[in-house]
Amino acid sequence: MRGERLAAAIETCTAEVFTLPPGLWSPSIDQGDMSGGIGLLMLDGLMVRQVGVAGRYGAELLGTGDLLRPWQLEDSGRTLPRTGRWRALQPCRMAILDRDFAMRTAAYPEVFACLFSRALRRAALIAVQMAIVHQPRIDVRLHMLFWELADRWGWVRSDGVHVPLNLTHAMLADLVAARRPTVTKALGELAQAGIVTWTGSEWLLQGEPPVELQAVGPVSVGRG
Repeated sequence: MRGERLAAAIETCTAEVFTLPPGLWSPSIDQGDMSGGIGLLMLDGLMVRQVGVAGRYGAELLGTGDLLRPWQLEDSGRTLPRTGRWRALQPCRMAILDRDFAMRTAAYPEVFACLFSRALRRAALIAVQMAIVHQPRIDVRLHMLFWELADRWGWVRSDGVHVPLNLTHAMLADLVAARRPTVTKALGELAQAGIVTWTGSEWLLQGEPPVELQAVGPVSVGRG
């Protein structure tokens, strides 16, 4: 969109915004009329979604631009019982794309195309994460995961790539499908080798991405 059409879309396609403090989040559908709405669009912040089956958890990180529908009853009728939880790791701002927003945006299919692209991007990132957890060695999984996170959240500086995500060992274990003690040991080995180091406020990646990432796709991080 350009010119007058872009200006009209900016004025029309507005949405209510709410904020979340860090901590556990129990989503509800009381934010607007979501019966015919699109969902929630993350504007700022970082969130982790964990899904558990038989006491084991998988996880995905959600950030700016991700589209979600946390109240959707996607587990209805499933054979395997599962649990789930959401946790804001940083203060989050979310736009409520409710039924009213969808109706006002109907004249601008470009907006829907963009939102649909965001949903597909999230699915693609989950597929990449599945490929990573199939690596047999935990240190390789972690090394690959950090470079994948760097592709979205990292910044290149003179001493390496900085990834400003405060992720606990337990959370990393969920992200790479491993036990926390195993992850702690592997992180120690990566730090000793000068490959991945926790600086106290962010992760520092040095050297080149692992060769296994060549089968996943290119790595591109911003410069700051």
